[in-house]
Amino acid sequence: MTKTTCMTTTPDRGAETGVVAYLLTAAAVVLLMMVFGLLMRLEQAQLIEMGPQPFYKLMTLHGAGMVGIAGIAGAAVMWHFLRQYVALSTGILFANLALFLAGVVMILTSVLLGDFHGAWTFLFPLPGSSMGMWSTQAAALFMAGLLVIGVGFLLLHLDVARAIIGRYGSFARALGWPQLFGHDDGKAPPPTVVASTMVTIVNVIGLVVGASILAMMLVNLYVPAFRIDALLAKGMIYFFGHVFINATIYMAVIGVYEILPRYTQRPWKSNKVFLASWTASTLMVMFIFPHHLLMDFAFPKWMLIMGHIIGYMNTIPILLVTGYGALMLVYRSGIRWDMTARLLFVSLFGWAAGAMPAFIDGTISVNYVMHNTLWVPGHFHTYLLLGMLAMIFGFMYYLGKPAQDATDGMLDRMAFWAYTTGTLGFVLSFLYAGKESVARRYAAHLPEWVPYDQAGAAFAVLLISAALWFMLRFFGRLSLARRDHTRASLPYGVVAA
Repeated sequence: MTKTTCMTTTPDRGAETGVVAYLLTAAAVVLLMMVFGLLMRLEQAQLIEMGPQPFYKLMTLHGAGMVGIAGIAGAAVMWHFLRQYVALSTGILFANLALFLAGVVMILTSVLLGDFHGAWTFLFPLPGSSMGMWSTQAAALFMAGLLVIGVGFLLLHLDVARAIIGRYGSFARALGWPQLFGHDDGKAPPPTVVASTMVTIVNVIGLVVGASILAMMLVNLYVPAFRIDALLAKGMIYFFGHVFINATIYMAVIGVYEILPRYTQRPWKSNKVFLASWTASTLMVMFIFPHHLLMDFAFPKWMLIMGHIIGYMNTIPILLVTGYGALMLVYRSGIRWDMTARLLFVSLFGWAAGAMPAFIDGTISVNYVMHNTLWVPGHFHTYLLLGMLAMIFGFMYYLGKPAQDATDGMLDRMAFWAYTTGTLGFVLSFLYAGKESVARRYAAHLPEWVPYDQAGAAFAVLLISAALWFMLRFFGRLSLARRDHTRASLPYGVVAA
């Protein structure tokens, strides 16, 4: 990859505001979802008593909220750096945020006022078969809210597709296929473009599939004669959900590809190995979802075998290439380990560590015993908290840095270790409980399970406190910078990127 000139000397105020608005929304929702998660752990730990229905309402909001807000945060990173290379629409950026917030209001109304608590997976036919626990209107409002959010993300990715094809001519060229399958002339697209192309391809397909099943289920709610095959519905829901949540970290890792080279003064090259790994993952991420369905005997056996094999293979290409690439980039570079570098580097550990429980659970003999236990939440909380969210926090520190040589305070360093320790303790409480066969999605726990819940709640308080400091630090720095309208006062990261 050749060195690409950064943005023009005059920052795009609309773009800057849009990215900050995304991060502000992400921070607010993430903090709320963390508090909801803590309340659930306190209920299981028998430290508070709210009852099953409020628990499952929080579980529904927590799941839907974290998936959606991970998408918003990841999109902020991707959009911020991708606009260096292609012409993106600021209007579409804001339209997606507006649709997201509208969908959030619909979902909150459905759950908090309509008592919908069928989990974020909205598996058919549960939303329409509530046995009086919620109304048809509440279920429809929840699914319509998800549909509105999906439309916003689809618009965003279609705009990204338009911009990439307009600049590179085709997805094949944007993925670097001429250099991958032919002579590597050193002119392959930069990692940001390759990653954004992969995300756009898989998310457009995933969002269309998700919107299709949501539309069908909405029709079925009011016209029961419109029959839906339950197995097909489950497959479509899991395909959409799995693709979307995986794409969030593929967007967030763009921050690693862009920021670490600026810290080490070494380029992250789009060589053949890098291009091959992203092309392979473009295909595998769309065929891996059956590893969540290994206990479903009714699913076609070939799909379960495919999910099993690809579940193993998918941990290798991007994760190994990105992890190894980061190590080589940092090795003997003299990098200055500020909060940005620390968080981005630990995020790669979190991504790798989160993939390992999934790798183990993807083994059929293990899956039969472990999948419906807290082992699985242990996997995806590691992946999201110490992987994806650490990338977002690193990006926030980068944007909020008032100057390139600005130092971090003692509270910043303390928050880093509190977040890392709190997250590791929190996810290990899940994993160990799963090893002990503690069931997932249970509001009430047996007495012998309670110690794991109490430990998890204590670590949750620690990581939430650290996350709150990261957020306050970022927005505090931005507020200070905006008091001075001169260009010199703008945050270092906003100017440099």
